[in-house]
Parts: sequence; structure tokens; C-alpha cells
Amino acid sequence: MVLFTDVEPDVPHGARRSTWVGWLLVIVGLVAALVIAVTPAPYVIERPGPVFNTLGDTRVGGEERPLIQIPDQETFETDGALSLLTVTVSGNPQQLPTWIDIALAWFDPSKKVVPVAEVFPPGTTLEQSNEQSRVDMENSKQEAIAAAMTELDYEYTSTLTIVATTDGLPADGVLREGDRIVSLNGEAFTDVTSLREAIAENGTDAAAEVVVDRDGEQVTEELTPVPGPDGKPVLGITVGSEYDFPFAVDIELDDVGGPSAGMMFALGIIDKLTPGELNGGENVAGTGTITAAGEVGPIGGIRQKMYGALGSGADWFLAPAGNCEEVVGNVPEGLEVFAVQTLDDAEAAVEGIAAGDTADLPGCEAFAG
Repeated sequence: MVLFTDVEPDVPHGARRSTWVGWLLVIVGLVAALVIAVTPAPYVIERPGPVFNTLGDTRVGGEERPLIQIPDQETFETDGALSLLTVTVSGNPQQLPTWIDIALAWFDPSKKVVPVAEVFPPGTTLEQSNEQSRVDMENSKQEAIAAAMTELDYEYTSTLTIVATTDGLPADGVLREGDRIVSLNGEAFTDVTSLREAIAENGTDAAAEVVVDRDGEQVTEELTPVPGPDGKPVLGITVGSEYDFPFAVDIELDDVGGPSAGMMFALGIIDKLTPGELNGGENVAGTGTITAAGEVGPIGGIRQKMYGALGSGADWFLAPAGNCEEVVGNVPEGLEVFAVQTLDDAEAAVEGIAAGDTADLPGCEAFAG
């Protein structure tokens, strides 16, 4: 008599087929998710970049040099740091980050995911973008020197010259490389930042009167601005500033572009040209464009720069008042932020930090909506 036997369960054929199909769908889904994860995304990632102390040295052409040199003037000992911040962009139109890179960056407060078209406008090549960034940096250096000399009561002259025009925009075929800008809507300008602001204020509904000096002859053109990549009105000109300063100030900084270092350049120059330590030996970082008149303007990547400042050991951060909406609620723990609108404000903040008296210095809450 057989008491026990192994009997194979009677599984319906349809159930076996359903199980097989279910596993196949899971595998297909996993493969699809993996493919999507490694597919290029139409975004780039902004993250904290290198930090440079304007009072210290930097590597240029393989050797260490002072970031700011003033060879023909008496300069004074400095200490601590007046650091400028940078933002590194991961990705470009030719090499985009993957969706998995984007997902990881999304949850990192020190990084920002930005549509690639905001950083690299359509129709603009990577080479053109890099060249514009280089020109912006050179203009920033010159305007910082001008702002510092204005603050220290040195006299100088300046001219604005068209370096290039952009194909398809209003200035294309009308204004020329080498034209010196005399006025816009009857107003003369000493720095590129103020000229850009005037073009933006003109708007896109009316023509702007542009007067240029071309080979010694004044030429007047009527040009109507159009929206640029960031929505602000533009004429499609790249402008360089040329200053005749009473003495040379050399600012050495390789592989860094854009205009946002201007304010910190100006503070570094002032510190070197005046007795004592402007910052009291403290580690201060900051960012902001600067005009020759000493007006501080907003910049991009403010959150990434605050994290870069904290990572560099800075305790204090100077932020343009125009960036305060983004600053409030996003300050990393361990960093104290003060808002500035002018070079005078920035000097007052640094001097307050040096004296240990910051109670009356405005934070960004005073400027946020």
C-alpha cells in the first residue's frame, strides 16, 4: 500500500502564462527605466565652483602669482580673505547630463537644475557663449578697477567699443566692430553694465537712438531692441570697456568667465591700496557685478555660491540686494549673509565684520518681498 506520493500540483495553463507575462513586463519596465535613466536630459546642472581669494595668489600659466597686482603704487599688507565665488556648469548642448544625474542633483540643495536653453541660448554656439563669458569677465575687471579708483578719488577716462555683433539681431549689419559708443538716447555711459541697463529700460516697443564714433565720424542709428535669451531687451552687441587709468592694476584669473566677481575685485583693490586690513583678517566671501559708479548688481547661481563660500571656510557672505528673494530661506547653516546695493555698502559690511559690530548691517530679509 502506498501511503505518500509526490503529486505535481495541477496549475492551469493560463495561470502559468500570466506569471510568465508578468515577469516579462517587470523586466521590460526595468530595462526601460534604465534606458531612460542614462538618456541625455535637456538640462544642465549648476554646482559650486572654485573659490578665489582676491587677496591671495592664483595659478596662471603653471606658476603662482598674486591675483591682484598693483606694481607702480604703494600697497599694504592684507590678511584673511575677500573671496569671489564661481559656479561650475555640468553639461552643455553637445554633452548633456543623464536623467539619473538630474534626479540626484534635484535633491541636493547645493545644486540647481536649469534648462539647457537658459545657459546656452539656441542659435548660440558653445564657442560664442565662452567668448561672451570671457568678454564679460574682462569688462568686470575693468569696471572693478574703475569703481575702486572712483572710491579712492583717482581720476580716469573711459570709452565703450563694440567688439562684435550677433547675427540676426538689430545691430547686425548696422553697427560695426570698432564703433565707439557715444550715447544711447542722448545719454553717455562709462561702463558696460549701465549701458545694458539703459537698453533694457528702453524696452522693445520703441527704437533707441544709438550714436557711435566710426573712424572719427559720428553716426546715428535707430535700433529697436528685441528680447534676449533671458527676456531682457538687447540690441545684439558685445561691448568692451576701455579705461585710461592713472596706474596699472593687473588682475590675474584663468579659466573664469562672467561679470559676477566685480564687487570682490573692487574690495580687494581697495584693501591693497589702503593701510590696515579692511576685513580685520576675517574670511569674507561675496558676489555681485559692479559698475564704475559703484553700483552692485545681481548675479546667477547665488545659492551655489553660498554653499561654495561655506565650503571654503567663509563665515560671512555679501549678497547683492537684487538676489535677496532667492537668498531668504536658502542660506546654508553656518553662514551669515548681508545684503549690499553699492560698493560703499560692501565696504561698510566688511568694516563692520572686522570690528565685530554687525548688528546694524542689513540682511536679505530687508530686501525680499
